[in-house]
Amino acid sequence: MFDKILIANRGEIALRVLRAAKELGIATVAVHSTADANAMHVRLADESVCIGPPSARESYLNIPALIAACEITGADAVHPGYGFLSENARFAEILERHNITFIGPKAEHIRSMGDKIEAKRTAKRLGIPCVPGSEGGVTDDDEALRIAGEIGFPVIIKAASGGGGKGMKVVRNAEDMSVALSTARTEAKANFGDDAVYIEKYLEKPRHIEIQVLGDGQGRAVHLGERDCSLQRRHQKVWEEGPSPALNAGERDRIGAVCANAMAKLGYLGAGTIEFLYEDGEFYFIEMNTRIQVEHPVTEMITGIDLVNEQIRIAAGAALSITQDDIVIEGHAIECRVNAEHPANFRPSPGRITSFHTPGGLGVRVDSAAYQGYTIPPHYDSLVGKLIVHGRNRDECLMRLRRSLDEFVVDGVDTTLPLFRTLVRNPDILNGDYNIHWLEKFLAAGGMGPEGQ
Repeated sequence: MFDKILIANRGEIALRVLRAAKELGIATVAVHSTADANAMHVRLADESVCIGPPSARESYLNIPALIAACEITGADAVHPGYGFLSENARFAEILERHNITFIGPKAEHIRSMGDKIEAKRTAKRLGIPCVPGSEGGVTDDDEALRIAGEIGFPVIIKAASGGGGKGMKVVRNAEDMSVALSTARTEAKANFGDDAVYIEKYLEKPRHIEIQVLGDGQGRAVHLGERDCSLQRRHQKVWEEGPSPALNAGERDRIGAVCANAMAKLGYLGAGTIEFLYEDGEFYFIEMNTRIQVEHPVTEMITGIDLVNEQIRIAAGAALSITQDDIVIEGHAIECRVNAEHPANFRPSPGRITSFHTPGGLGVRVDSAAYQGYTIPPHYDSLVGKLIVHGRNRDECLMRLRRSLDEFVVDGVDTTLPLFRTLVRNPDILNGDYNIHWLEKFLAAGGMGPEGQ
């Protein structure tokens, strides 16, 4: 096992990793920018190192500063959390050259799954069902029109190196293809430094279903069920739950087995999430995230398995501590991402938290690095914390979530708590009757009102 882990991240995920390391008896090193000098993970770590000014590029994305922090403190492993350098194959390779373990997948798998075109090729080779579309990048109008003619309109153009909805355009007819292709390539180049795009069939009312996997890099892999992440705004997840209200046990076992077998064939190491669009009983691969997810607590609540603990153990060379038969889905869990944003227009609201009270009770978990008096800086994402609630079934979970949201107090900044208090009382949400377009339509129709209730 490792002697000391450097946590190359900030906020609630840095605190989450710190707690897992402490429970394994491993010393921790927090890194921080000058803006995060008073952050909770810095206060609780065994050691801390300032790695630069507020700009993420000069601090949390500064690989030389992170390597220097490892050498200064003697850290023999790095956990990247999510975001920042968590899916940077070059970072993993540099750490390896310095004899420091990257707590994550092999660089080759980060690289292949980070390129959406290569990821789709890999998924097909491993037997994972994919959305019909182009085999590789598309560069000209004629090729795009030919592919769209084969799979049928509407289609969606996506950036090969993208995410978060950038470089993504829906095309409903041949007349709009040229402008959409040109715009998508320009956006992809501007946001990701790569103008490669590809085309897929556009599904009208799909759900976003993702499968959590663990592999030990030794040919063994398991799946831990699914999370439904269909409530999204601008392709950003807002509410996640598991199991999905849309799946039955047979569908869950079928797609889970496909994913676990694929990861075993790949020799995948660590935690990962395989994401699908699901419509009319069919799963279509869209991407794989080779890191721990923001919404991983949903899986932890319904399986009782500490995913970060497993990440650390596997990276240290241990085999999986669980078999597929050991994994039992119990009850239902929902996570709400509470952001420092206006609930109606999602305008960022950095600033000082003047009051902070989190809910409690059976089945209630809050993952947050915030506290009363803490100032949310404007330089990073606006996550205040994640409220995760578990119940014996979905109805109990929803009632517990309603109660917990009403208890949650964050004053001094705007938050999305009013949005969740509205959603948890909406008939469609209560019935599990929603898809990836539902939330945006709800907001566009003025569901929150002009003041965000």
